[in-house]
Amino acid sequence: MQDGSDSSAQDGDAVVVRKPPRKGIYILPNLFTLAALFGGFYAIVMAIDGRFDLAAVGVFCAMVLDSLDGRVARMTNTQSAFGEQMDSLSDMVSFGAAPALISYVWSLHSLGRWGWFAAFVYCSCAALRLARFNVNTAVVDKRYFQGLPSPAAAALVAGFIWLANDLGFKGSELTWPTFVVALYAGLTMVTNVPFYSFKDVSMKRSVPFVVIVAIALVIAIVNIDPPKIIFGLFVLYGLSGYCVYGWRKWRGLQTSVISTSTDEPDERGLH
Repeated sequence: MQDGSDSSAQDGDAVVVRKPPRKGIYILPNLFTLAALFGGFYAIVMAIDGRFDLAAVGVFCAMVLDSLDGRVARMTNTQSAFGEQMDSLSDMVSFGAAPALISYVWSLHSLGRWGWFAAFVYCSCAALRLARFNVNTAVVDKRYFQGLPSPAAAALVAGFIWLANDLGFKGSELTWPTFVVALYAGLTMVTNVPFYSFKDVSMKRSVPFVVIVAIALVIAIVNIDPPKIIFGLFVLYGLSGYCVYGWRKWRGLQTSVISTSTDEPDERGLH
């Protein structure tokens, strides 16, 4: 009887099965990532339609949105592995495939095999750059990028096309300059040349009033002639890494940014 009662009591006990918590996807930062992806897709469509000025604008809009998704994720504490992977895939489209296709449709197709060679070199270097960034995040000095970041490389290619189109040049008139720009931007992405990342600039610190005035002046200057000013700024940035490398070499300092810091970079969205 005792065994039976124990048996019935055990049979009557409710068995509670706890399901593992569902892993959701944070909406806010991924909305910025999807918007950046749309900017790259829009740029490709505009290039196919022959609107190369709008194609360049699409790439630059993707740059702005890409710089915001990581910051938004940190500010709202919504970082996730899914977001990191989504960001890399978006960057490959917006800063890898889009500039390569835009440059090919605008000018490089006139060079035949040399044209798609330059476009493919740029696209493959962007993929290699993004993959290397993902695996070297923890061992690269967060003050510098290892090689030209892909948004800046995309800005060089798209900015050159935007400026040339604004000045009235046709793609067939600038085939070899486009070839050089695409190769320079692509190969510089996979070098070990250090480019300042601006990651040690804190947005939460108070700054003098003159800094805000300077920022307003820069915005006003850019609005005077956006194609020339923006392309000029990114040309200076695209050359700055080699200047830093040469200066470090001349001073006898370490030129590689690997293993100079074990701190993980604050911003993963800016590749």
